[in-house]
Amino acid sequence: MDTTTLLAIAVVVLLLVIAAGVAWYATDQRRRRERLRDRFGPEYERTVEDVGDRRSAEEELEVRAARVEKLEIRRLGADEQRRFAEEWRVIQTRFVDEPSAAVDDADHLVGEVMEARGYPVADFDQRAADVSVDHPQVVDHYRIAHDIAVRERANGGDTEALRQAIVHYRALFADLLETDESEPAEPAHSAAAEPASTERRT
Repeated sequence: MDTTTLLAIAVVVLLLVIAAGVAWYATDQRRRRERLRDRFGPEYERTVEDVGDRRSAEEELEVRAARVEKLEIRRLGADEQRRFAEEWRVIQTRFVDEPSAAVDDADHLVGEVMEARGYPVADFDQRAADVSVDHPQVVDHYRIAHDIAVRERANGGDTEALRQAIVHYRALFADLLETDESEPAEPAHSAAAEPASTERRT
């Protein structure tokens, strides 16, 4: 076999190896993307939109997951669930007369539940990022509620906006509690809905 033939064979083999490597990489990236989409749900697309680059967004989500995996996240005990659920009922009742204070209490209570479960008490963005790993379906409720609360503190507090904040806090609260009790997350007949209807009557 002459040198030209051997060189041609070597080139073909090299091209096949490169093609196999490219195919493996593409398959690995696709699986990685599917895994992250399955794990983070709507948070995946939100992060891609915020970051502006899919690969960078996926790296950020993997960093989040690795960070949370190092934490000692635990389920709440039955007594803790009952105590937190009762505190939530008090907050809903307080909303009728003191909506701004009730929203502040809701934000504080959600933070307490996070801390009790093992999430670090850091700045808001870090808390939201940590929670997004295990609660991706409801973390946006947390962001919306927080944004409303911050805005309404500056603007004096619109009751309907504050009611929406309570509803969003409640979605995350119920998910963090991980209990079959529907009352903390049940929107119908909640005290938080009363101020809006009361205002319409006056």
